[in-house]
Amino acid sequence: MDQAEASALLIKSQAEQIRQLSEANAKQAEQLTNLQQKIDELLSQIAWFTRQFYGRKSEKLSRLDPNQLNLFETPQDERKRQEEIEAERIAAEKQIEQRTAERKKARSNRKLLEGLPVIEVVIEPEDVDRDKYKRIGEERTRTLEFEPGKLYVKEIVRPKYGLKDNLIPSTEETPAVIIAPLPLLPVYKGLPGASLLSEILLQKYEYHLPFYRQIKQFHHLGVKIPANTLSGWFKPACELLSPLYKVLKEEVLDTDYIQVDETTLPVINKDSHYAKKEYLWMVRSVMKKLVFFHYDEGSRSGETACSLLKSFEGYLQSDGFSAYNVFESNDRVCLVSCMAHIRRRYETALDENKTPAEYALKQIQQLYRIERMADEQNLSFDERCKKRNELAAPILLSFEKWMEKTYPTVLPKSRMGEAISYSYALWPRMKNYLKDGRLKIDNNLAENAIRPIAVSRKNFLFCGNHEAAQNTAVICSLLTSCKESGVNPREWLNDVISKMPYLQKPGNDEALKALLPNRWEKEKSNNTLIIR
Repeated sequence: MDQAEASALLIKSQAEQIRQLSEANAKQAEQLTNLQQKIDELLSQIAWFTRQFYGRKSEKLSRLDPNQLNLFETPQDERKRQEEIEAERIAAEKQIEQRTAERKKARSNRKLLEGLPVIEVVIEPEDVDRDKYKRIGEERTRTLEFEPGKLYVKEIVRPKYGLKDNLIPSTEETPAVIIAPLPLLPVYKGLPGASLLSEILLQKYEYHLPFYRQIKQFHHLGVKIPANTLSGWFKPACELLSPLYKVLKEEVLDTDYIQVDETTLPVINKDSHYAKKEYLWMVRSVMKKLVFFHYDEGSRSGETACSLLKSFEGYLQSDGFSAYNVFESNDRVCLVSCMAHIRRRYETALDENKTPAEYALKQIQQLYRIERMADEQNLSFDERCKKRNELAAPILLSFEKWMEKTYPTVLPKSRMGEAISYSYALWPRMKNYLKDGRLKIDNNLAENAIRPIAVSRKNFLFCGNHEAAQNTAVICSLLTSCKESGVNPREWLNDVISKMPYLQKPGNDEALKALLPNRWEKEKSNNTLIIR
């Protein structure tokens, strides 16, 4: 082999080595990129898990395609449009900031003792010689006292009257014996009266005390009620209120604006003998201030949503749960999203990507300031709608453009990527709240209605079967509606339970509607309740 061939082989060998080294470097660079992405993802997860101790969990996201292009605008048109949107947003923000600076919160002291009965206790000085002293005044000191509940026996006495002259024959007009009819009792031939049943239901679902704790309370008050007896009273009480619950559902769905949400409810599975996580649906009529819970064997499927809301027409506000997507193609339903859920996504991204997360939260804060401004000015629904389109619309449009521009710069699986993906998919629904001044910017009122269920769930742990879960839905619906309508639930239950035995037959729908919390106080004062 001559020198030329040796040089050629050496060059070829070195070139092969260079190629192999280049491939190895490229492979290592790719591995480093993947590892860096993995590190960022794990750091994001650590930040998220840390925030779970102080924040709330939220829903799974939907994806955004950052590669979607606009076919009808040139880059110059797009840039010009972006500048116009930004100018409108800045103008809206200046107006919001000016109104916020002018706002002053009026604080008033709560008169704690106002309206309470007063018992005077007069303490005279000892050994006062009234011949030497005269009363020149007094000093008063007030304390707030408490007297625990009392159990008492209500004995219904019905005097009997018989004819004095035994020789007079008895007829329908003049029977031999006259006695007043026994009032219908809440539980047929049962011991508990309306007030006791009301207290049992309130203690369990309003004050979240399981039956075994109530039994201890009754024992301390002097009555030993067995556990099976208390449970036996609970079922007929729920059956007594079921007709009112059915009317409540019809009344809530007979409106054009509802808020919907779901919550978990552990129910014992008889086959597996353990508590299975089932679901309660909550539907709230915003304008009528009524709420009902729906239990359909614990299902959370889209079919359940369709069946539950098949008669509804109007605005449906919810979070981003996929079950509500079945209404996208329904012309009778307009979906409205929840800004609070969108905000939570960006809040979880603060520790991971602070700058864009803070920008997003600031824009959302401006939208809430507009709502606060409208509340303080007591704007009508039409005026609120006009104010939103003047100030909120530019911010919403600018924020949408910001999401389209920012999403390609972040990792899709990062918290910021998930926040943008979630909010961008729901943005068309979110903008629907501009259409009507009655619509809320978020679904928080619905979540507030669900919160007592979560508290009760931590106390009674689970429902024994599907029937018990349905009974929970019935009672929680009625008590939550009392809260929404500002009605005292104890007074309402005492009155309603005493009247419901007379309204069990069909044909009393109007009388039942008059007992619903949003009408009860007015109908009661007008004495318009008709019992057939």
